[in-house]
Amino acid sequence: MKFNLDPRTKLYMAFVVSTIVMMSATTPLLQTIRIIITIIPIMLLVFEKQLRQAIIFSVLYLGSIFITRYFFSRGTTGIVANLITAYSCIIAQFIPSFITAWYLVKTTKVGAFLSAMKKLHIPDSITIPLAVVMRFFPTIKEENDYINDAMKMRGIIFGKGNLLKMIEYRIIPLIFSCMSIGEELSQAAITRGLGSNVKRTCVEKIKFTILDYCFIVFFTVVIILFLSLRFIKL
Repeated sequence: MKFNLDPRTKLYMAFVVSTIVMMSATTPLLQTIRIIITIIPIMLLVFEKQLRQAIIFSVLYLGSIFITRYFFSRGTTGIVANLITAYSCIIAQFIPSFITAWYLVKTTKVGAFLSAMKKLHIPDSITIPLAVVMRFFPTIKEENDYINDAMKMRGIIFGKGNLLKMIEYRIIPLIFSCMSIGEELSQAAITRGLGSNVKRTCVEKIKFTILDYCFIVFFTVVIILFLSLRFIKL
């Protein structure tokens, strides 16, 4: 079962989640809201058959919360404990935004994204760089996997503990791949007329469904409730 959400719904969901994580959750109810908005994109990843990523994000989120509360409850002191607590707090604070952004990028085609931005009347100066970035990072991941496979075929694993060898065998090929990919994406954008002044058409047809309206209403209620509880003293 897949939820074919409109890209505009995903963007709104990312906006709401990012807004909430930028504010502190000082009460149990606010913390519950933050947990809910973290669970939703994880479940969406599960429905999109991104089970591995959903498990990794779940372990990271739950682990960071557990470590943070463990050290706070014990009142542990020391440099190492403070560093671990700080990093855990950062992960717990910002990983909901990262999960939502991951879901947006992994489940949205570039054509659908461009169509959504066009319907939102977003200028091309913003739309085109975002579209290139959405295509850039998945391509880099593929190139990194290819480099890893090539190194394994030659019996080279992490430079055999040698940092310089690892940089030579892994990092340098990836840098050249990034340069090549950037040029190819730029050429593809020019070929498709993304930089021209004429009115463009979109192959991807997008529209809101009942499910989109449900998500929009839900996240609107969530952000209003969160802001009310955060700033309005009842």
